[in-house]
Amino acid sequence: MSRPAVDELKHQIPLLGYLQAHAWRPARTLSRGRCMGLCPLHEDHKPSFLVDPLKNLFYCYGCGHGGDVIRFAELYHQVKFPQALALLRQWLGLPPLLQETTEFYRLQLHRHSEAIAYLYQRGIRSSEVIEHMRIGYAPGGCLRGWLTELGYSRLALREAGLVTAAGNDTYMHRVVFPLEGNLYGRSLSASAPPHRFLPGTKGGLYAWAQVRRHPEVILVEGLFDYAILWQAGFHNVTCSIGNQLNGHQYRQLCDSPRTVYLAFDADTNGSGQKAAQSLDCRLRKQGVNVRTVVLPEGHDPNSFFAQGGGARQFQALLEAAR
Repeated sequence: MSRPAVDELKHQIPLLGYLQAHAWRPARTLSRGRCMGLCPLHEDHKPSFLVDPLKNLFYCYGCGHGGDVIRFAELYHQVKFPQALALLRQWLGLPPLLQETTEFYRLQLHRHSEAIAYLYQRGIRSSEVIEHMRIGYAPGGCLRGWLTELGYSRLALREAGLVTAAGNDTYMHRVVFPLEGNLYGRSLSASAPPHRFLPGTKGGLYAWAQVRRHPEVILVEGLFDYAILWQAGFHNVTCSIGNQLNGHQYRQLCDSPRTVYLAFDADTNGSGQKAAQSLDCRLRKQGVNVRTVVLPEGHDPNSFFAQGGGARQFQALLEAAR
């Protein structure tokens, strides 16, 4: 990318807007429009991160990092300059494209009985949770035509990861969940890889803006775990989309006093509980009140409910957590 193109990209993406899109909030306002807040690049305990919206620059008095929006993307996503440019270009063009894609997949869900049957099999039977999570279905073979009619070029679809190099829909026969700047697709077929994301990061904790106000938060690994618990009335649940949290998700859990219940999978190989133990130690060091939920062996929250468990039994697991 040429220097003028780089400068234009920085002009198109205000640093403050990009920070706020990644859940950063100023703690206090200074003169000339500048503001201070906790640094999103390290474990900060007092506001040390200065943002100057007029100059489109940041500087942290704690870790010493500073620069423009491209430098922030390098540090935040832990990528090199070319990858940071690609992520920013993608982020700039994704919101309207992903919105159109999400709405298209939502329309397809109730047109394909196999998708509804799969959700039913996983215990997801409430129209409220389907609407809340904006769950859709990618049948494959028709998204490209729809988006092309709306005016999106094949190159834009390819760069977003929605279409393959051969021109085919990337998501085929998958239940789709929209995320913060990404899409997660769960395959209905055992012959295909079960999980698929668009290029880029998985973002922060799922639905964190709604969950963060609760004094007690339940953290689960998967979106189906989230769906089954939300359906059962546990609206203080969030999801890390895997048992390894990224830096952004970890900082979100530590952003204010709360109790965090770790309801990770009770895998037969122990990977879920090992990840929970590791996260438990890290969070306790930051002063977070942590409780580890012990599920029956071989179960995750989704299978616990799908195979006959109920809200009362899960509440008992929460109360027994330690």
